Amino acid sequence: MDANIVVMGTESVGKSALTVRLLTRRFIGEYGDIESIYSHSFMVDERRTTLNIWDSPCSEDLSVETSLFEKKVQWADGFVLVYSICDRASFNAVSRLIQTIKSTKDYLNADKAPIVIVGNKRDLHHRRTVLSEEGRLLALNTGCHFCEVSAAENYHSVLMMFHGLVGRIKGAKLTTKRPLGFKGIVKSMSAVFARRRTDSF
Repeated sequence: MDANIVVMGTESVGKSALTVRLLTRRFIGEYGDIESIYSHSFMVDERRTTLNIWDSPCSEDLSVETSLFEKKVQWADGFVLVYSICDRASFNAVSRLIQTIKSTKDYLNADKAPIVIVGNKRDLHHRRTVLSEEGRLLALNTGCHFCEVSAAENYHSVLMMFHGLVGRIKGAKLTTKRPLGFKGIVKSMSAVFARRRTDSF
């Protein structure tokens, strides 16, 4: 089984750290805010599962990236939307992101890809500005799932979060979709980045 997962969130919330923690079991704290695509295989119930993970920065002005954003929604079997429990603005951005995903044409016309809201940096509880209850309430009100993790301190919770999402993807039978392959993704990303370079001149 293949599962395509888009990981999104604003800058410095730890979305890349979560992804790399899953892939390598190591925590690396500093990343550039760039688009990255990873593939990771593991065994679930004696069946090999391959995760294709699109690690994606989230622009505050989503209209700038409408074409690429719609490609992500079309491609995704599931979403991981990350905020920092120490950054209320990042939590508010996730709330807006859920509405944008759910209002996208490809999402409305397809099977509903499961969405997991992830509060990261749980280890920094002394700096918390977003309560766990707020994350749970947002998930309840939007039909999403919710968890809090610490990419810095706990590999197991990150692993369980991704495995849980894969289970929901299987349950939703989204494997019957025909998503864009890696070539389609790279072509879409290249077109958008080329357009940005042209617009900058």
